[in-house]
Parts: sequence; structure tokens; C-alpha cells
Amino acid sequence: MWELITNPKAIPPDFSPASLLAEANRCVACGLCLPHCPTYRITQSEADSPRGRIALMSAAVSGRIPMNDRFSLHIDRCLTCRACEAICPNHVSYGHLIDGTRAIMARPSSSPTGHDLRKEKSSFRALVENEFIAKPRRFDSLRPFLRLYQKSGLQSLVRKFALLGKTKFAEMDAQLPLINMPCQSPNIKTTSWHTIYPPRGKSRGEIGLFLGCVARLTDATTLNATIFVLNHLGYTVHVPPSQTCCGALHRHSGDIQTSNQLAQENVVAFQGLKLDAIISTASGCGAHLEESPLNSSPSIIDVSTFLEEAEGWSDVEISPFPHNILVHDPCSLRNVSRSAEHPYSLLSRIPGATPVPLAGNDQCCGAAGTYFLDQPDMAKTLLNDKIKAITQSGECFLVTSNVGCSMHLASSLRQLGSKVVVLHPVTLLAIQMGMSS
Repeated sequence: MWELITNPKAIPPDFSPASLLAEANRCVACGLCLPHCPTYRITQSEADSPRGRIALMSAAVSGRIPMNDRFSLHIDRCLTCRACEAICPNHVSYGHLIDGTRAIMARPSSSPTGHDLRKEKSSFRALVENEFIAKPRRFDSLRPFLRLYQKSGLQSLVRKFALLGKTKFAEMDAQLPLINMPCQSPNIKTTSWHTIYPPRGKSRGEIGLFLGCVARLTDATTLNATIFVLNHLGYTVHVPPSQTCCGALHRHSGDIQTSNQLAQENVVAFQGLKLDAIISTASGCGAHLEESPLNSSPSIIDVSTFLEEAEGWSDVEISPFPHNILVHDPCSLRNVSRSAEHPYSLLSRIPGATPVPLAGNDQCCGAAGTYFLDQPDMAKTLLNDKIKAITQSGECFLVTSNVGCSMHLASSLRQLGSKVVVLHPVTLLAIQMGMSS
């Protein structure tokens, strides 16, 4: 993987048509993946199933069918949830196949059929991806303006009178949670992240915190909670200011060059720090980082996974929380990291708390990075299934370990006037440990 980054302009060797064809040929078309695929469940079309897409990819890269708009339709409908990969008896690397195919589609000169499937991005989307997602420290500059937008009541007026219409701006505004500030020390907020947060009490280790891109703006509460809990357990938390986006959004859209460049920037950002682990609070970022060059030494670990085995619990007090807590399993945690059980164990540390799996946890919620923007109809259908399950449960608290899922679910619940509280499991834990919410 290190070799890929030194020459990011070329399609990586493992994404070549020959390598993808070899991987696709490992699929025996057994069909065990079909009931686990969200899009197949909705359309009942073989072309929208994992084995159907693999057959399409195999035929396209071998030149037997064209990479045309119809081909693109079925590839674009894939959420990259990788539920099929988790259930596959032959361990076909479907995530590798779909990312590789999209990389080929994004480079028509490398396409065996010569068709140009690149879609012209809107100027707004290009601005967000190139100037904010790929340069996430710029999100910090938006924080005071968004807080003013929310606290002044302007956002409420915009939503009440639908001033943004049915534009992408309206969809993004609907997803926007209450913007919080980074913490300076346990319960003091500031405008930017400190590079080091020292432990309280006995020192037990050195941890790096990965901020991500959107999460550093929209999920500062979870990042603050992670720092709070780690510090109280005795861990020093390092937040390198030069870290950047994980690169998942770029990779899944076929932009391997940018994804690899971001990976290299993150490697450099965390170099020189003697860390026991690098913690990710967003399972989507964590799953991508686990498969990136950054995951060498120290290892990338989801916050719930790390905290389950962390030391220092005997030195902290956790207030009781006598409630059932619905637990939503993000696809990235369930199907890629294969660590969906850890949030349940973490919540069980709270006296009286009873974690309960959300019905339909084996199906995607439809957020899937920018999928809710790119495929709104399919995403809405998947979201409605989740909201129905939440409503029918009768519970008041829902936790999820991925910021995209959290924003997607909370937005819909908010529009319905629901009082269900959506938060990260580590945030609930931190509040019960004394962090001000």
C-alpha cells in the first residue's frame, strides 16, 4: 500500500481489470448474499444484488458488455454496506470489487470499453469535496457561523417556511445537528482542538484521536466525550492538528488518487507520536482507516472496542441510567470491522442500562456517506424502515456509533416531532461519568 501513495495518479495495481476479474471469478453465485442486500430486498432485481453486480463487473472489465449508463445505474445503487461480504462463504472481497470498478469507471482511458461514465459534479459539491472534505480544518472556520445560524433562530425559520425548497441545501440543512464546540479541558469549550489533553490521575497510556472531516464539525460532542472518558481513565489524548479526512468518500466514488493522498497526510500527521492506539469515533472512518496504510503501528481501534478493554474503570464513578437503550449497528461496524458487539459491552458498564438491538440491524439505514444525496429515493425507503422500527419499539434512547447514521436517523425523527434522543454510546457513558451535556 505504501507504493500506491508514491504514485497516486496511476490506478493501483490491485484495481486493474485483471485483478478485479480474478476476484470476481471467486464468486460461485450461491445466492446466500441476496437476502442481506438492502437494494435487492427493495428492487428484487438480480442486477441490484451482490452476485448480479459481480457478474456485471466481470462482464464489463472483460469487455463482454459496455460500461454504459445502465451499467452505472446498478453500480451506483450499491451502498457499499458490505453485508454480502460478511456473509459470503467464499470470502469474496466485494468492497474491493466495487471500489475498484468505480475507480475504473472514473478513468475512461483505463476502461476496457472506452465509455466515459464520469458525472459532472455541481460546483457546490465540488467545492465541498475539494475545499472542505479534503481540507477538513476549514470546517472549523464554519463552526461559529453555523452556531450563530442555529442560536439566532434563523435555522428554525428556514425549516419552518421551507426557504431552501427541495434543494440539496435543504437536505443538508435537515441533517445538521446542534453544533457544539471542541473542549479545552473536561467541561470547558473552546474554538479549536488542543493538541494534547493530559490524563487525570494515574497515567495509563498515550492515545491518538482521529477527528475525521464532517464529524469534527457535526459531532464535536462525541469527540469531547471520548476525550473526557479517556482522560478520566488515565489516558493522554493527542489530537494532531495536521490530520485530515480518512478518504473513504473519495475512495467509494472512484477517486483513488485523492483517497491515497489523504492517507499519506494522515500517516505523516500521526508520525513521531508514541501512541498505544489511534481511536476513531465514527465507524465509517474507522473501517476505512483499518484498511489503509495508517493502520500499521499503532493500530486503528473503534472507541467502544478500545474502552471495553481499557484500564482504570475501578477509579471512575458511573451514575445509574435505568433505561432500555436501543442500539443501531452501523454497517461499517457490523460488516467491515466486525465489532458490533462492543458498544453493547460498553453500555453495560452503566448501572441499570439495558442495551437492546434495534430490529432490522442487519439492514443499512441508507445514509452511506453521500448515498442519501446521490440516491435519495432508495435511501428514504431504507430510512423509513429504521424509523418504523424505532417508533414501534417505544423506547426513548437510541445510540449509534457512526456520525452519518446518527445524523440521518436524528434528522428524520426530528422532522416527525419524535422525542427519541440519538447519541453515540460513548457520549451517554461520558454524561453518566459527569460530563456536562
